Parts: sequence; C-alpha cells; structure tokens
Amino acid sequence: MTVTVETLEKLERKITLTLPADVIQIEVSKRLKKLARDVKMDGFRPGKVPMNVVAQRYGYSVHYEVMNDKVGEAFATAAAEAQVRVAGQPKITEKEEAPEGQMAFDAVFEVYPEVTIGDLATAEVEKVTAEVSDAAIDRTLDILRKQRRTFAQRAQDQAAADGDRVTIDFAGKIDGEAFEGGKADGFQFIVGDGQMLKEFEEAVRGMKSSESKTFPLPFPDDYHGKDVAGKTADFMVTVNKIEAAHLPAVDEALAKSLGIAEGTVEGLRADIRKNLEREVKFRVLARNKTAAMDALASKAELDLPNAVVQSELERLVEGARADLKQRGVKDADKAPIPEDLFRPQAERRVRLGLVVAELVRTNELQATPDQIKAHIDELSASYEKPADVVRWYTSDNRRMAEVEAIVIENNVAEFVMSKAKVTEKAVDFDELMGQS
Repeated sequence: MTVTVETLEKLERKITLTLPADVIQIEVSKRLKKLARDVKMDGFRPGKVPMNVVAQRYGYSVHYEVMNDKVGEAFATAAAEAQVRVAGQPKITEKEEAPEGQMAFDAVFEVYPEVTIGDLATAEVEKVTAEVSDAAIDRTLDILRKQRRTFAQRAQDQAAADGDRVTIDFAGKIDGEAFEGGKADGFQFIVGDGQMLKEFEEAVRGMKSSESKTFPLPFPDDYHGKDVAGKTADFMVTVNKIEAAHLPAVDEALAKSLGIAEGTVEGLRADIRKNLEREVKFRVLARNKTAAMDALASKAELDLPNAVVQSELERLVEGARADLKQRGVKDADKAPIPEDLFRPQAERRVRLGLVVAELVRTNELQATPDQIKAHIDELSASYEKPADVVRWYTSDNRRMAEVEAIVIENNVAEFVMSKAKVTEKAVDFDELMGQS
C-alpha cells in the first residue's frame, strides 16, 4: 500500500490510517465468544452465560482493546512501509469522516532526527591526569587505622579533645519548648569528626567528665530538620564519659589484619597504591569521558524529539521518588517533584544518546567481545574472588548490556580525543577524589 507521511513541524509527522469496520466487529465478536466460555456470573453456570449478557457487561472494554490492537498494528505496518523511525508513542485520534465501510484515524508522532556532527578537529578537550602520591597512601593508611581504633577511658580531670569519643546527655529547647530530636541520653560521637554541628562540637571540646554546660546553638537555614532550620536553640549538655582513641601502629600486625599475605608494611603500602591507582584510573576516565562527550555534543546539530525527552523526564522523576523512599521520606510516592528540575539533564541525556549512536554507527565504534571481557576483568580485579564477580556479570543480560554501553562510551571518548585539540592538565589527587 502507499503510505503518505505529512510533515507537521520539525520532527512531527502524521499518517492517516483506515481500517475496514467489519474487521473490528469480527474481532470483537471473536473475543467475546472466547470470553463467554470462561466468564463467571451469578445465576449462570460457567460457559452458559448468554452472549447478549456477556456483550452488555464486557462489550465496551473488548471493543476498546480491539481498537487499540488493530490501530496499533495498522500504524506499525504503515510506519514500516514509509520507512520512518518513530520516536515514542503516536497520538491516535479517530476521524469523523471516513469512506463508507471504513474507520479512519490520524496518527501524529515524532521521528528520530537527522544528526549532523561537525568537524571534531576543531573541538577542544581538556584531558586530566593524576598520580598517586606517598601522601595519599599515608592518608589512606590513617583512614584504615581509624577504622580499627580502640578507645580507653580518660582520667576524670582530662578534657575532651579532637579524636576522643564522648558519651553525653543533652536536651535542647527553642523559645523554652522542647523539640523533636533535641534530646538524647547516652549519646556517643567522635569530637572533630564532623558528626555534629560545629558549634555543638566546640561546646563539648574541652569539657571534662561529669561537667555540664548550657550554650546557644544556631541551626543553619538549610538544616535538614525544617522545624528548627534557621532557629537558635538553648542546649544543656552533660559529659558522662570521655575515651581517648588508640590507633594501631603501622606494622606487620596491621598488614596481616588487612589481608596482606606476606604481612609486611611494604606489601601493605603496595596494595594500597594498587587500589588507589585503580580508583584514580576510573575517575580520570570518567572525567575525561565527560569532557569528550561535552565536546562532541557541542559539535552536533539536531532537533530533540519531545516524546523521548518526556520519557527520560519521567524516568528521572521516578528515580528521584525511589531515592526519597529509600531515605525513608514519608509519602515519597506522592511527593510533588517538578519535572522542570530535571529537564536540562533529560535533554542532555537524550541529545548525547542520539549523537553517540550516530557516531558509533558511522565510525563502527561498537563494543567487541574482547573489550567487554577486558572491562569485566578489570572491574572484578579489586574483589577477593574475581571469578565470582565475572560470573555475576556474565549470568545476567541486563548487566552485560550495561557493561557494553560503558565500553561503547569509552570507544566514543577515545575517538573524540583522537580527533580533537587535546590539552593535558595534571590534577591533585585530593581534587580528583573530591577531598579538597
């Protein structure tokens, strides 16, 4: 059949579909007869419900179902015949006028855009590099030691200092009234670890066991507790116990406790370096990949299909709801989340997805089996039993598809870097790790 595709605006198209009315009615009758064999209704034995009763009860829903199916099939056939790449779902409306014995429908839909990628040789990309220093290894060692620290009670006359674990009772009031979360007995925290507000830590620092103190505490305007944000509370705190921290020495015992087979400090530092270098590699790769993708997007021209952007928006909003639910937010499913908050992110994702797909297609940048295997091996290397992790990935098609997508992105980033004007920049380890 000849299919006429009408261009409405940018990516919007329209196809008029026609269906014989008797085809719809025949299918409705067929489905109602099938339904009648199994339907159960009061006053009738199974399979003995009269057809007119079945039609009266289920006719509308079956007719709606058949219409959806048949019109959907007609649209799919017409789109394939016209060789259009449909983006999203079509909006189908029935026309008032149709040839005799026919039903007519207008299907309005969007198509995927033509993607034009400019000269990547004119793109500029900043490529970062980073090294694992001895200082970074020392700081990691300190973190590992803190995770294994022990505590011993201080003498009665010794004051609380940074690194000490204090056990306290406290009670806070705002305008003379207690508030939720403002009171606790036997509460423990490490002074200087940032667990409490800075003003709270400053008040406790220097106090001794059995000592009490009253002090004002202004809550920040952006404090997570909305009922107290921006307000000042008066706190009464009593120190019950102060314990000094003891960090294990950096020696063979520590190395063995951390699983270093040879049990040497040199082996421990080498293992830390290997793990940090692996983490640095992934972070550098991710940062450079983002820079390459931004450069690629800046050189591409295309219209965004609204249907695909809307689908991505809905996915991001649902992700935000799931995150709120995981955090224990009450009625997270009903929380008002404006879509516009995510629109720039959704548009960027859709834009990049279309541009990357075009670059992969025209330059044969698909992931090879060897690349996928190498990536999984690298991901698995940091685990105690790499073979189990490899099996975990390879046993699930969804996880394998995610790995394939990452490898394709890496291929695209490398391709862009090979064409663009690249300037290298060494970044500090702490900056890369987000510790600066």
